[in-house]
Amino acid sequence: MQHIKLLFLYTFFFLISLSSIAQVEWSTNNKKAIKAFNEGDAAFRLQNYQEAEQSFLRAISIDPGFYEAHVLLAELYETTHQDSNAVMLYEKAISLDADKYPAAYFFLAGIEYRNGWYLGAEAHYLAYLQYPSNDPANKQKAEKHILNCRFAQKAMENPVPFEPVNLGMDVNTPRDEYFPCLTADNETLLFTRLLVDKNSFTGKQEDFFVSRKNGDEWETAINIGLPINTKYNEGAPSLSADGNTLIFTACESVAGYGNNRQGFGRCDLFISQRKGLSWSTPRNIGKPVSSRYWESQPSISADGKTLYFVSNRDSDYDIWVTRQDDKGRWSLPEMLGPNINTSGYEGSVFIHPDNQTLYFSSDGHVGMGGMDIFYSRLDSAGNWGEPTNLGYPINTWKDENSVVISADGELAMFASDRKDGFGGLDLYAFELYKEARPLFVTYLKGTVFDDETSKKLRAAFELTDLETGNVSVTSYSNEETGEFLVALPTDRDYALTVSRPGYLFYSENFNLEGVHSQTDPFIKDIPLKPIKTGESVVLRNIFYETDKYELKEKSRVEMQKLIDLMQQNPELRIEISGHTDNVGMDEYNKVLSRNRAKSVYDYLVENGIDQSRLTYEGYGKTKPVDTNETEEGRANNRRTEFKVL
Repeated sequence: MQHIKLLFLYTFFFLISLSSIAQVEWSTNNKKAIKAFNEGDAAFRLQNYQEAEQSFLRAISIDPGFYEAHVLLAELYETTHQDSNAVMLYEKAISLDADKYPAAYFFLAGIEYRNGWYLGAEAHYLAYLQYPSNDPANKQKAEKHILNCRFAQKAMENPVPFEPVNLGMDVNTPRDEYFPCLTADNETLLFTRLLVDKNSFTGKQEDFFVSRKNGDEWETAINIGLPINTKYNEGAPSLSADGNTLIFTACESVAGYGNNRQGFGRCDLFISQRKGLSWSTPRNIGKPVSSRYWESQPSISADGKTLYFVSNRDSDYDIWVTRQDDKGRWSLPEMLGPNINTSGYEGSVFIHPDNQTLYFSSDGHVGMGGMDIFYSRLDSAGNWGEPTNLGYPINTWKDENSVVISADGELAMFASDRKDGFGGLDLYAFELYKEARPLFVTYLKGTVFDDETSKKLRAAFELTDLETGNVSVTSYSNEETGEFLVALPTDRDYALTVSRPGYLFYSENFNLEGVHSQTDPFIKDIPLKPIKTGESVVLRNIFYETDKYELKEKSRVEMQKLIDLMQQNPELRIEISGHTDNVGMDEYNKVLSRNRAKSVYDYLVENGIDQSRLTYEGYGKTKPVDTNETEEGRANNRRTEFKVL
C-alpha cells in the first residue's frame, strides 16, 4: 500500500511541476520554502527520513500555507508509523485547500480507519466520495470502509463480555505462538511456535509444541519432534477431537530429514496418526485436496469425515470443504457458499465438534476493519447461515484470527500481541459469551481392553444418531494404549458400538436429548469379550414400548450391528434372551420377556440369518444384573442380551 500511495503522491507533485511550467504555481511563491521542500522530497525518496522531516518542517515554518509540504510530511509520518502526526498534517493540508488533492481525504481516512478512529475515518471517506473523479478502486474501498466504521461504532457502544487471560510462561515465550488446537477433554493443547533459524532463508521457522493440562495449569510446552517437526516449516495444525490425528500445512517439497514430504504445489496438507506416544511419518493428504495451489489452515470435524481448509485455487483466499467416503477417499473440494466467502480474505477456519458451528476470520464481511472473527451456523437444509461478528472487544481494528472453541463451548483461545504478553503473539483464553457458543458437546473417555487378559486393544468406535440412523462419529482407540476420546454432541439419542475382529461388540446408549448444560463427561473403560462359548453382550440399543414387545424403529441400528457380527462369524450360534425387573406378575414378565426375545429372533431371520444359528428365551425377573430397589437398577435389569452357544 505504501508504494502505491507514494506513486499517487509523486504523480501529484510531478503534475504540479509540469503545470507550473504552464504558469500554474505552487501554493507558495517563497523560493526558500520551495528549496527546502525539494530537499525534503529528495531525501524522502532516498529514505533518509530524519533529513526529509527537517526539510519539510523548515519549508512549513517559512510558509505555513505551503500545501504540498504538509501533504508530503504527512506521508512521511505515515511511512514512519507516526500516525497521530500524519493525521494532524493531512487535516492541516485539507484546511488550506480541500479541493487541491482529494486523495488526501482518502489517505487521511485510511490512517484513522486502521487505528480505530472510526468517527473521523467515516467523515473523511464521505468527504472523499463527494469528488466525482475518484479512482474506482479507492471509491469501492471507501464505501466498504464506511460500512465498517458504522458497524464498529455501534459495536464499541455495545461491547460483548471479554476477559482474556494469558496462558502463562509455560506456553508463551518472547517468540510468536499461534494457531492453537484443543482435544475434546481440554487436556491437550497443540500450537505453532515461530523459532529463530539462522540457516533458513527468512531466519525463522515454524514448529509444533504441545502442552498437557495439570489441574488448572498448563505444563511446559515441548517440541513434538520428528517425524512431525523438521528443519522446515510446519504450521496451521488441526488436531482431531481425540488427539490421535494431526493434519497440518507444509510448504516445501522435502525429501529426507526424517520424512519424505512430496508436495504438489506451494503449500499442501499432510496427515499423521498417533500410535502410543509417537506419531507416524506424515503423508501428503493427496489429490484432489492438495493441488498446485496454496492449501493451508485445515480443520477436521469431530467425526473425521469432513475437512475444511483455506485455498487460493479460485484466485481469492477462500474456505473449502471436502468429505471422506467409506473407503477413505476425499471428495473434490467445494468452496463454501457466498454467506461465508467474499471477495476479501477468509481464513483461520475452525469447525466445532458439534459439526454445526463454523468459526473463521475474514476482512471481506462487515466488521471492525482488518481481520475479524465470525461464526456461522448450519441450517436444517445444510447451508451455512449469515455470519455473525463476534463483536468488540474480541474483534478490534487489528487483525484477529486463529480462534479455537472448547467442546463444551465455554472456553475460547486465540493468539494476540497484547501489551501484557511475553512478546510477539501469545495464546490467550477467555470465556465465550453465551450467544456465540456452539451446541454443547460432552465426551466419552477411557480405555479399551481384553476382558480376559486386560491387554489394551485398538478398536473401532461408531456413534450413531438413533433418530436418523446416520453415523455421527467414527474413531479408533489408540493402538498401543487402548485410550479413546469420543466427542458427544448433545440433544441427540446415540448408539455407541465398539468392535474389533475376534471379539463381541460392546453396546452403549447415550440419550442426550434436551441436554444442553451437562458438564460432567462420561469416563468409562470398555472391556471387549473374545468370541467364546458362554460370553454374553447386553444390547443396550434395543427398544420397546412399555409393556409391549414390538421393536421400535430406532432399534434397527443395533440390530444391524448384530447382523454384521453373525455374517462376519458364520460359525457363531447365539441365544437371545429377554429380561425384566421385578415389577408386575411373574408369569406376565416371563411371557413379555420371551416375546421381546422372539422379536429380535424374528428380525434376524427376516434379514438372512439362518434360524438354526439362533434360539430365544424369556427369563422374566429371574436373572437380575442390578438391584431392583432403584429406578436405575430396574432399568438395567430390563434388557435384551445375547449369549454365545
